[in-house]
Amino acid sequence: MLITDDFLPIPVPESLSATYLVPLAGLPRVSTKTAVRALEGRLAEPVHGLATQMLDSPLMTVDTRSIDEFPRLPPDLLTAFGATEAQLSRLAAATHLVVVQAEYRPGWPPAHEWAARAVAAAVAESVDGDVVDVFGLQFLDPAAALRSLPDAQGRVRLVDWVLVPYSSDAEGLWFTTKGLRRFGLLELQTQGVPDHLTRAWGAVMTGAARRLLRDWTDGLAGEEVPAFVQLPVLATVTGHDIAVAYGNPEQHGATAPVLLRLELDPATDPEADSFLSLRPPPGHPGPAGKYFAAACATLFSGIQPDVRYARPGDAMSKAIATARASLDDVRARFLAGSLPPESQLVVKYGLPGDEGPEFVWAGVTSWEVPERIVGASASDANTDPTVRIGSPVVVESADVVDWALLDGTGVIEGGWTQAVLDAGEPPTP
Repeated sequence: MLITDDFLPIPVPESLSATYLVPLAGLPRVSTKTAVRALEGRLAEPVHGLATQMLDSPLMTVDTRSIDEFPRLPPDLLTAFGATEAQLSRLAAATHLVVVQAEYRPGWPPAHEWAARAVAAAVAESVDGDVVDVFGLQFLDPAAALRSLPDAQGRVRLVDWVLVPYSSDAEGLWFTTKGLRRFGLLELQTQGVPDHLTRAWGAVMTGAARRLLRDWTDGLAGEEVPAFVQLPVLATVTGHDIAVAYGNPEQHGATAPVLLRLELDPATDPEADSFLSLRPPPGHPGPAGKYFAAACATLFSGIQPDVRYARPGDAMSKAIATARASLDDVRARFLAGSLPPESQLVVKYGLPGDEGPEFVWAGVTSWEVPERIVGASASDANTDPTVRIGSPVVVESADVVDWALLDGTGVIEGGWTQAVLDAGEPPTP
């Protein structure tokens, strides 16, 4: 095995397993095979065929057990990962569990996860029940579980498989991933993240997970499972990685890449997990948190927010009028997929504030209804603590004052109000 300073050898497990539960009040109404057959035509291939084949093989087991035979699921952790009161109530009333387990070799596709989740969703759907993902300690309704599986083009959203929990300590925020071990890869962690980057760094971690998972599965592509896969010590993360991980590849995330240094942090406790730590690249001066903030600014770069008024008839009013006059046209181009390659559409809208509106930018992810735009915030707002870099936002088209197309070089079209600001027009009281 070749080991260099540029690559980090990561051990590969011999096999991987997945476990899903379906809580029941009573016994299943139909057989598992009947439930899976009901998904034919609704579940894209190769997942439906994969689930059917594994169900008929020793690689998968499906057992119905008394709930007393299974270790009690912790309601506090289930709640922390999104369980509702209704789901917890159904779990408390359950008398039996259908236990779906599958095993497969590391690599792509992750047949154990796809097949086990599909079978569990089929069973849950047949009894109007829930799926419990044991790895993630997470409830899934059957429809959500099925949506998380690959579409006809084989695409999945990584956020449906990898969570990014965080906690706070004296040094800042500690982020970890929870889900990469499904694929045999060590989980990621970052420590010392500034508190105001909660949402943004979670998105960066998800994008980094997507990039490293691709490198990991590329290293497992041969017929034989290797003992190690060598991952690059300097991991490159782009806005495109984040967009794809969240299921928005059309957003492109045309931003400059950032570098993160990958280090192995082995566990000192045999019962604990080892991590791959994301740190600033060599030679970065100052605290790590400063680099993380700069990385977020790069990856979520758009145009900086501003707080100002516009006088009727001044340059800013004319800029807003120009932008609004072309809003319908740019929406039509966005929906038709005719925007320039590797570009991203952003819109600027106003948030109310005590001293006047604050105008912030958001990357457009969906614009199905003319009056309403769905997107992700491109900046932290001063006036609204819920609007943070990367956070989902819904913008009324009537509130839009500008739009722009961005690529890796900056604004390539639009951005009329920003041009006025860059020209140095003073703020209006």
